[in-house]
Amino acid sequence: MKRRNFIKKASVTGLGLVTVSSVLTHCDEPLARNKKVIAVADGVKPMVIATWKTDLAVETAAKVLEKGGNALDAVEQGCRIEEANEKGKSVGKGGLPDRDGNVTLDACIMNDKGDYGAVLGVKNIKHVISVARKVMEDTPHVMLVGDGAEQFAVAKGFKRENLLTEASKKAWQKWKEKSEYKPIINIENHDTIGMLAIDKKGNISGACTTSGLAYKMPGRVGDSPIIGGGLFVDNEVGGASATGLGEEVLKTVGSFLIVELMRQGKSPQKACEEAIGRIVNKPGKDFRNFQVGYIAVNKKGETGAYSIHKYFSYNLYKNKENKNIPSDFYNKV
Repeated sequence: MKRRNFIKKASVTGLGLVTVSSVLTHCDEPLARNKKVIAVADGVKPMVIATWKTDLAVETAAKVLEKGGNALDAVEQGCRIEEANEKGKSVGKGGLPDRDGNVTLDACIMNDKGDYGAVLGVKNIKHVISVARKVMEDTPHVMLVGDGAEQFAVAKGFKRENLLTEASKKAWQKWKEKSEYKPIINIENHDTIGMLAIDKKGNISGACTTSGLAYKMPGRVGDSPIIGGGLFVDNEVGGASATGLGEEVLKTVGSFLIVELMRQGKSPQKACEEAIGRIVNKPGKDFRNFQVGYIAVNKKGETGAYSIHKYFSYNLYKNKENKNIPSDFYNKV
């Protein structure tokens, strides 16, 4: 009897070992798939994608990558080009002010490790994308706001300067004649630059910088500096960035949504389309009065872009070519 009991117990134990082994093997499968996704990017050539017609910004980022630089440096340097472009009217110096005539800037940056830095409502500092990186790398925080962000920037060596140019001042004064608040949907609605890059090691980083909605209420912040809203990067999956009316992007956590959809197997294009669908299909939502656009890239180097209305375009640097491409859009009426 003792022998039979021993054999029985041994059999049960053996089955237990088999079961545990099979469970462990099964549990390892998702990890193996993740490793496979990362390995796919090893053969991807350097690439950059950015919102709107931002040829020089994308070219600048691409040069960093082609020289062997990393994706984080590339997106920072690329965004700085637009921040210094006084004719852009919506990013950095020359950006359109709030209702009181003050230019306030927002920016965020995210690296391949998942680290993130942002600044919100910053006055007098042009290169807020670089300040956001300093927040990420030199502080225990992820976000600094207003006067505190400006003081931090100055302490880090950034120079104060007047961001309101004569052109943007005249535009503001003309707006004040009626003081009507109405988001504009047209080809000039270049309100943000969001940029994503993949370097030679297959790592992804992203950046987003803006002066925000023209003639906004003082203190208003949109999606651009908010992680998961204006920008999100997961180095095992891909990245996404948004442009347009930030309030609507934030309500659906758009960029995070796109990355999660790609994690589930959707292509960047299908993920962008789904994210726009989440906005326009909400009950009672009059999407005809505002614009939102998305760009995305996955670890394979596949890209996507989609917007509510036409006129949204994006620049894509791939295979050593830099092209501006009109985005497909939802509202064909």
